[in-house]
Amino acid sequence: METTYEIYALRYATMSPRTPNMNYITPDPHETAASDLDYFVWLVRGGGRNILVDTGFNAEEAAARSRKLTLNPAEALKRFGVSPEAIGDVIVTHLHYDHAGNLDLFPKARFHLQEREMSYATGRCMCFGALRHPFSVEHVTLMVRHVYGERVTFHAGEGEVAPGVTVHHVGGHSDGLQVVRVATARGPVVLASDAAHFYGNLHRRSPFPIVYNIGDMCTGWETAERLAGHPDRIIPGHDPLVAEIYPRASDKTDAFALHQAPSRSFAK
Repeated sequence: METTYEIYALRYATMSPRTPNMNYITPDPHETAASDLDYFVWLVRGGGRNILVDTGFNAEEAAARSRKLTLNPAEALKRFGVSPEAIGDVIVTHLHYDHAGNLDLFPKARFHLQEREMSYATGRCMCFGALRHPFSVEHVTLMVRHVYGERVTFHAGEGEVAPGVTVHHVGGHSDGLQVVRVATARGPVVLASDAAHFYGNLHRRSPFPIVYNIGDMCTGWETAERLAGHPDRIIPGHDPLVAEIYPRASDKTDAFALHQAPSRSFAK
């Protein structure tokens, strides 16, 4: 019998206000306002495992980038009843600052990363400010230290983190971006991370403006759809709508149960 998991989106920060051109390369000219941008990490729990997808950013990074940090993701986990020491695996979807901070706060974790992302974040593309801007050299350097500490598992394309939890390279937003497919009682759920910041990026087929390769981003949407098998089982990385349509799972922190059905369907 296949292992199934619970998935919780933990919201730890937000960014507002935003304009449409901040969310879409080709915004609707009739729109005058845009959705805020929420920041999440995701807890995958089941089969005796606690797997964290991405690690967020801390107060120092929030101050440097003018972001509103509600609380550190590690503290959000604690309020949800999971200590950082209980995290056995951390899947890092990509090494941008808001997905790969706090790498020092999970002392027992093994980190899962696409080999291509490490090459990208330490290679010649980082000589260009426009491509380097979403990265923090401190975060990338700490991941290198984890490599030297034999705490990193590299994946090349597709890989299994645990039975029913797999990673899949899509690229696009960052060259080594990976999405995560998780078996749940309602079917496979795909944590798209920044393959789609918002539902609108996916549904309108309009890329988010921070992008390394537009072609890879577009085919990445097709990959996410194939892996999920249903539009209601794709979870974008930054859309506040997630917190509106999924059941709240805690009265102590902003946690939302993604293994349960949403209150709104995107099926046509």
